[in-house]
Amino acid sequence: MSASTDTLADDAPERRVRSAPLLLSAPAALLFAALVLTPLFLTALLSFNQFEYATGRTGGFTLEHYLSVLTDEYYLEIFLRTFRISALATAICVVIGVPEAYILSRMGNPWRSVFLLVILAPLLVSVVVRAFGWSMLLGPEGPVNGALMAFGFGRMRLLYTEGTVIVALVHVMLPFMVIPVWTSLQKLDPAVEQAALSFGASRATAIVRVVAPQILPGILSGSLIVFGLSASAFAIPGLLGGRRLKMVATIVYDQYLSDLNWPMGAAVAVLLLAANLIIMLTYHRVVEGHYRRRLG
Repeated sequence: MSASTDTLADDAPERRVRSAPLLLSAPAALLFAALVLTPLFLTALLSFNQFEYATGRTGGFTLEHYLSVLTDEYYLEIFLRTFRISALATAICVVIGVPEAYILSRMGNPWRSVFLLVILAPLLVSVVVRAFGWSMLLGPEGPVNGALMAFGFGRMRLLYTEGTVIVALVHVMLPFMVIPVWTSLQKLDPAVEQAALSFGASRATAIVRVVAPQILPGILSGSLIVFGLSASAFAIPGLLGGRRLKMVATIVYDQYLSDLNWPMGAAVAVLLLAANLIIMLTYHRVVEGHYRRRLG
């Protein structure tokens, strides 16, 4: 009896240690389930409801909304446009953000703090305000068109185009690319790059073949964040894309508030989430596999 009691007493601290992570993460897990998983589950349930345009009633079970989206060229074109714009915005953020993060990591104080503040400062301004700023800048009577007319090029239609939406998305999403890459560079030992330079490699070769493979996790994280946020962006496509250049988020808005077809809006939202997850998980697997092959 005493031996079993001593064994239980000895195991008690070990059980408390093993259960500590679960107990510590339980509040966050409950909050995540209540604020994220529950709304997603309810949205998924709503997407299977029938809808009557005459009465606006919902109820019953149907796959009609999913079939309508997956077989209608109108919706398929919007999905393709959304992912094309998101991919281009992500690629541009990589091209601009990675060198920017590299330069930032090589700066000394106080310039590093100053430029880091410059990079993060746009996050303090609402996306809607920044979108309105771009609309004023690129509008028919804006400064850009004024400069084009002054140089004899004539007024150009800059608003409500894919290029304008991409430029605005890059402006908004660039900090989300710079910060993860800069964090990865902070963990990288500068002596590794110096060793490559000492063996005769040029600066460009050292960056491409030594530095870049080791910061792939940061590039991966930034790319996933930028792509996910761009694919689900609403304010910028809605304000700068207009009524003709629609993206998936604006379609969801129209279905919910214009047509009042909540089940169709929910179905489009669920398909966007599913497509996002498939694309992002595939991209993660490809980049992660390349990273492991390069670094063993």
